[in-house]
This record gives sequence, C-alpha cells and structure tokens, in this order.
Amino acid sequence: MTLTFYKYQGTGNDFVIIDNRENIVSKNNTKLFERLCDRKFGIGADGLMLLEKPKDEEDDFVMVYFNADGNESSMCGNGGRCLVAFAAFLGVIDNKATFTAIDGKHHAEIKDGLVHLQMQDVNTIEKYDTHLFLDTGSPHHVAMVEDLSNYNVKDQGRKIRNGAPYFEEGSNVNFVEKKEDSAFAVRTYERGVEDETLSCGTGVTAVALSMHATKRTEKEDVSVDTEGGKLKVKFEKTEKGYENIFLIGPAEQVFKGEIEW
Repeated sequence: MTLTFYKYQGTGNDFVIIDNRENIVSKNNTKLFERLCDRKFGIGADGLMLLEKPKDEEDDFVMVYFNADGNESSMCGNGGRCLVAFAAFLGVIDNKATFTAIDGKHHAEIKDGLVHLQMQDVNTIEKYDTHLFLDTGSPHHVAMVEDLSNYNVKDQGRKIRNGAPYFEEGSNVNFVEKKEDSAFAVRTYERGVEDETLSCGTGVTAVALSMHATKRTEKEDVSVDTEGGKLKVKFEKTEKGYENIFLIGPAEQVFKGEIEW
C-alpha cells in the first residue's frame, strides 16, 4: 500500500505527519511508526503524528503523537505547533485552532508566520539542590550547567533519564545556561528518541518556567535558544502557578512524499 506523508520541522525538531482523518493507518501499528521514523531505513524523524477527525465539536482536529521508538507518547510542543501548521496547509483551519492531544485541549494561532501554541497550566514545580522537575505535558528534569556548548548531553542525559527517581518511565532531561536577563540556551535529551534532539518544545517551556520560578529572570516573556533555533515562551504567574503559557516559534513543511508499506 502507498502511504502519503508530510515531513515538518520546528527549530530542527522533525516529524512525519499523516492525514489520518479517513483512518488509513491503525494507531496500533507501532512497528510501522518506528520504521517510518528510522533515519537509515525509513523517512527519519524525532516522532510521528496523526491528524485525526475531532470527537469534540469544539475541536478542529485531534493530535496523536508517537515517539521515534513507535510508542504513543506524552505531549510534544514542537509537534503540536507543526500539526497546527499542517492543519492550516490542509485547509482544516484558517489561522486559529482548537484541538485535543493526549494531555487535553489546546488552543493555537498562527501570527506573522509563527505558531503560538497554548500549553497546559503548570501548578507544581519541584525544586531540588541540583535540578528542578515539572510536567509541561511531558516530564522534564531541568539542570543548570556551565559551558553548555561542550557539555556531554548524550551521556549525562542518558544517566539521568534512566536513573533514580525516573527509572523505566524516564524523564526528558534539559541542560541550561543563562545568556542574558531573559534569554537562556538549552540542550535536551529526549526519552523515546533516546538521544539529544535539536529542539524540544515542552522542554523549552519547562526551562522558561523553571528560570522564572528560581528567580533567574523576573520577566514573563523568555527567549530560549535551542540547537535548532530560537523559541519564545510567554506566561502569567498567578497564585495557583503558571497560566496562559504559550510556546511560540516557526513550523515549516520540509517535503511531501510517498512510501510503500
């Protein structure tokens, strides 16, 4: 069978996307998704997404996300932004979207070529001597380091991702360096990919909130440099925690193709 797919990237975080509104592939076909994400034997991507018909009349579509290992995963921020851009390409939306992902409902808007994706509220940030931990739709370990450009992200990230207290479930791991008052740089080791990725949207969101929570910045508009480009996070600090969180950045179609499966 010939499968039509699209390749998208958001600051280097790349995805295979399939228009699955007619249920052309089964969500249980994890071996297929793993194969498609394989960079040597498939298309190559950090993850795969299905755009499906909405079940809620308020929604424009449903987002289903799989890691590169073929397993359905928690929320992917850059993936969500790319799927919004894909929905606009298909004509499913104009410039505004409401959709449901594994972590609940999201709102998004495309403005001046950038996708503004509303993330879930964050009410709990765990602070430790060496790091912070929070869930921004996916679990994230956030640690400050020096000389980030030369840091061994893959080795150190793997150790933390598989070690206590995360073990088998694992956590994404972010290593951060402050650049300016409200500007930071991050490199991320992603579970499911089991390697460093050029960018991680939920990780960038976790970094921005962590830097504000630890008073490394007082601004509620934070720039974060990833290996694949620059993202912005805007939010509001309230008595409950952090609300109206928006992940902002580019999302681009790389190519369209067909593959036999």
